[in-house]
Amino acid sequence: MAFDMSSWWCDPSDEKCKIFTVIITCFVVVLGVIWNLKKSKRLIPPLPPGPRGFPVIGYLPFLDSHLAKSFTELAGDYGPIYKVWLGNKLCVVVSSPSLAKEVVCDQDTICANRDPPGAVLFSSYGENNIAWAPYGSAWRKLRKIFVTNLMSNASLEVCYPLRKQVIKKTIRDVYSKVGEPVNVGELSLATLINVVQNMMWGGSLEREKRTNLGVDLRELFAEFMVLLATPNVSDLFPVLSRFDLQGIQKRTKKLLSSIERIILDPVIEGYRNTEAVKEGEGRNEKKDFLQLLLELTEHKDSTNSITKSQLKALLLDMILGGTDTTTTMAEWTMAELMKHPEIMKKVQEELAEVVGMDGSVEEFHLPKLKYLDAVVKETLRLHPALPFLVPRSPSETCTIGGYTIPKGSRIMINVGAIQTDPRFWENPLEFRPERFLNDPGKFDYMGKNFQYMPFGSGRRVCPGINLAEKMLMSVLASLLHSFEWKLPGGTELDLSDQFGIVVKKMKPLIAVPTPRLSNLELY
Repeated sequence: MAFDMSSWWCDPSDEKCKIFTVIITCFVVVLGVIWNLKKSKRLIPPLPPGPRGFPVIGYLPFLDSHLAKSFTELAGDYGPIYKVWLGNKLCVVVSSPSLAKEVVCDQDTICANRDPPGAVLFSSYGENNIAWAPYGSAWRKLRKIFVTNLMSNASLEVCYPLRKQVIKKTIRDVYSKVGEPVNVGELSLATLINVVQNMMWGGSLEREKRTNLGVDLRELFAEFMVLLATPNVSDLFPVLSRFDLQGIQKRTKKLLSSIERIILDPVIEGYRNTEAVKEGEGRNEKKDFLQLLLELTEHKDSTNSITKSQLKALLLDMILGGTDTTTTMAEWTMAELMKHPEIMKKVQEELAEVVGMDGSVEEFHLPKLKYLDAVVKETLRLHPALPFLVPRSPSETCTIGGYTIPKGSRIMINVGAIQTDPRFWENPLEFRPERFLNDPGKFDYMGKNFQYMPFGSGRRVCPGINLAEKMLMSVLASLLHSFEWKLPGGTELDLSDQFGIVVKKMKPLIAVPTPRLSNLELY
């Protein structure tokens, strides 16, 4: 018997009609869901392109010491934004000014978090410092305290006599070694550590104690920077962090304990008991940095107070941030000047004109040293201390350059590649300070021009730029004004570098000083 479909199709009460209707409805719903999923998938931008990498391990060359060069070469293969799997960590590398602007300006708030390595988690007392703290109210408070109380023009002006005293002592020390080889990097490091010590607590601690602390600081912080630069398997494979396969966490804890025992705790307690601090209590006179920070630990208002861990983290931040990168840049600048003696001669002629051969460099001279400023900027262009800056990490999934950047991934801005890109820089690999003289207002250290960002840009720009610029210019101007510098006989200048948190010269710069000034009282 033939089945009359019309007899039940239009009869809602028929059981077969109900079943068929349900089936058709479910089929349509499933098709709709599949279509919408495909459509939404098409609308979600893909991940950036990049090398495949090995299973589990990821991109193998991350073990290479020439990682910066390798990353720059990958940009030639995959474009100005690409991804690299470093172990289980998705790393996105950006190497164009327009894409950098998207990260540090257009989506600065989303991309303002950090992705700290394991060693930093311990050394920053759980991300309690400015450099590595996650973006939020706690970080904003610390930065405000640091910038307002420590890095303001008024604060730096008050501490100028302390900086001048240290640099004068450095010139005397170099004069005592005239004709002998001098390690320029060690000389700069000792000078800058003493400057930072004096600014932080030197006004109220005995000279002997400050000198002993200086030796400890140089040794301990040199080891600390090596730890930060050591590739840590636990950072790339978080599941292995509990095992500490390389012993980096153990060594960091031990080192931090030594820093606390030898430096931080004695300084803090010794400072509390100094007569200068006791006499200054209750007065409105200018206080040292450490005294200001100690008072904030005792403040009852949570919005204006800091914890003891934050105090120690800020001290370490100040010392490390104020010494290692600036020392590195002083050494690179001197190396470039020794490679280009005609440029060094121009710098010294400018110093003779501005300062005079019968005078010493003062900080009020610095704004007039236009050519030396151009030399420093050109050095920072060719040799940025942090060629990938401090890595950022988006707090939510976002889109950069038309690609999806997942939440929690690592964003690295390759300023080393941006600042030597021939599309934006004429003869980019040549050392030509004059390029910064033609339009002096075009480039500054705040990263507003995204072709030049040696100190970063946006919310996470280096907060100590003001002091770093003063110290770098002062040290270089004083050394170049007071002495001629030559390589030791039979040696050649080596400008190769070694990759790390801070990119340093592979071989230390050794130079022989000769007095330039006829008035020996200036030494």
